Order: sequence, then C-alpha cells, then structure tokens
Amino acid sequence: MTVLLVAYGVGSVLVLGLMAARLARTPGNLALGSLTALFACWALAFPLGIAADHEQSFLGVPPLELRLVQHVVLLVGMNCLIGFFLFSAADRDIAWRRFRRLTIPLGLALAVLTVAVILTPAGTRTRDHTVTSVAVFWSTADLYLAFGCAATAVWALRYARKAEPRLALGLRISSVGLFGITAADCVFVPAIIIRWAGGDAAPPELSADGAAETTLGYYGATFLLLPGIALCLIGVVYPAAMMRLAALRVWWHHLRAYRELSPLWTELNAQFPEDALSRVPVTKWRDLSLRGVHRRYYRRVIECRDGLVRISPYLNGNGADLAANLREALRAHASGDQPATQAVPVAIPERNGLDADVAELVTLSHALRAQTVQ
Repeated sequence: MTVLLVAYGVGSVLVLGLMAARLARTPGNLALGSLTALFACWALAFPLGIAADHEQSFLGVPPLELRLVQHVVLLVGMNCLIGFFLFSAADRDIAWRRFRRLTIPLGLALAVLTVAVILTPAGTRTRDHTVTSVAVFWSTADLYLAFGCAATAVWALRYARKAEPRLALGLRISSVGLFGITAADCVFVPAIIIRWAGGDAAPPELSADGAAETTLGYYGATFLLLPGIALCLIGVVYPAAMMRLAALRVWWHHLRAYRELSPLWTELNAQFPEDALSRVPVTKWRDLSLRGVHRRYYRRVIECRDGLVRISPYLNGNGADLAANLREALRAHASGDQPATQAVPVAIPERNGLDADVAELVTLSHALRAQTVQ
C-alpha cells in the first residue's frame, strides 16, 4: 500500500509538471488550463488526505482542518474538470458564462464545509459520522462531487457528438464511469445518515477507519465507485491508447518493409553509393528505435527508386524476369559497359500511392533474394 501511495504521489507530480509545460506553450488554452488546475488540486489533496485519514497533523495543521483543505481543493478540482469539458465543447464566451455560474454552488458547498468544521468539537475523528457536523461535512462533499461528476458526464456526452470516433467512444465510456461515481456518491449520503442515526456499522475490516462506514456505504463503494473510476480511466486512456496502437502498426509495417527492401537496396547501393541519403552507419539498436524507423524507411524507398532509375538503361526487359534482368544489368554496369537506351520506368505499380509503390519494390526485392539463394 505504501508503494502504491508513493507511486500515486510521484505520478501526480510528474503529470502536473507535463501539463504545466504544455500550458506554458499555449497559455491561452482554457481547456488545458482547467485540466492543469485539476491535476494541481489532485496533487495537493493527496498528502492532505493521507494525513487526515491517519488522524495526524501536517505542517502543524490539525486533522479536521486538513480534511477541510483537502476537500476544498477536491471540490475546486471537480469544478476545473467541468470547466475542461465546457471549454472543449462550447463557445468560449458561453463556456465562461456557464463556468462562472458554477462558482455559486461551489461557494455554497465550501461555506457549508467550513461552518461544519468550525462547529466540530476539537479531537473529533474526521470520519466519525455520528457527530452531526461531521455528517453534514461528508454529506455536502459527496453531494457536490455527485453534482460535479453528473455535470461532467453530461458535457462528455455532448462533446462526444461532434468528436472523431475514437475520442467519442472514449468520452462515452468515461461518461458511464462518471455516472457510476455519481451513483456511488449518492449512495454514500444515505449511508452517512444511517450511521449518524445510529445504524449498524460495517465490520471493522470493511471500513476505512474501523467502524465509520455503514454496510450500505461499503457496498456502494464496491459496486459503484470502483467500477466507475475504472471505466472513467479507461475512457480517458482509450483514445490515446488506440492512437498509439495505430502508430505501432504503422511502425511495424515500415520496419518490416525496410527489412524486406534490404536485398534490393544492398545491390543498388553497392553500385551507386553516392545515392545514399545518409552516410552514418546504422546499428541494430538504432535500426529498431521507434523514432528512426520511419525516417530510414522513406530513405530506403527513395534510394531504391533512384538506383532503379540509374540502372534502367542497362535493362533488357521489364517483365516477369525483371529480377534476372536487373542482376545482369548490375553486372554490366559494374564491368563498365555503356547503356543501350535512356532511363525507362521500372517496377511501376498498377495503383497510385506510396504503399503500392513499396509493395512493387518489395516484390522485386524478394525475387532478387530468391535468385541469390538459388
């Protein structure tokens, strides 16, 4: 658990740093600014929540006040999450008006939390729902978080209508998760009321602090909150993951074609080394690197085409025996013979496009390799 908590803390700080760097490049991006503020709130709330859960002071601040500050930044962060979708989906002026209106329920919720903490007797455990002010505190926080998640889910669905397919699916998955979190937060409120009214508490091993949550609250977290969080994260990650998967497929296609063109390129490069676009030898490790594969793939295609143009005057045919004729042409060029004709088209595909051109070159390269094996 300690390792997970440390990983969460370090991860949130790293993500905040990346978001801040992106925001510095586009300071006028309100959607990105809202998302950066959200991560800042999460990063700040993390250590405060850990200390409050253990009923410990942090930087001289007592647990109850820590719990207040934690929820202030959490609720502000929820407002920033709503703002992110507002500024992403709506016109800037309309989004600003709606975002400013959202500060009214936020201000009311923060006022109730502050008054509840002021009225709570010193030394009260921060999750003791039998104390009225603590019950009010948690009920208010859960209700506002439910409101924020529901509003975010609605805006995610609206944004999905005009988003590209991958992003739209991710937004819809996230909205389902957000509605699940909303339902969980709504379940927590009656659970808190049951506990405040003296209802049965969950067994100690099921509750966060020994006996502060009702069985209803526990099962609400288990069957609504946790799947909701999982779906929300899956929806957020899905578009980027699909983009990375598509990029990986393109990378693998280029790497495979780069390798398959090797026999043809080797023969042509031996005759026309001056056509090489790069004079730097490529190691096996660099050959497999994600960043350089595309560059070397395009270079190899261009170098193969340039070499075929140079050797084409020596060819006696351009049909089924192209590989054999190409080898004879390479021998004639190496021996210093003069070409009989001008440059002619070689291995021209029937379809237009780079992929068709590369496929034709790969076919020629395979035929050339087969002759070498024979």
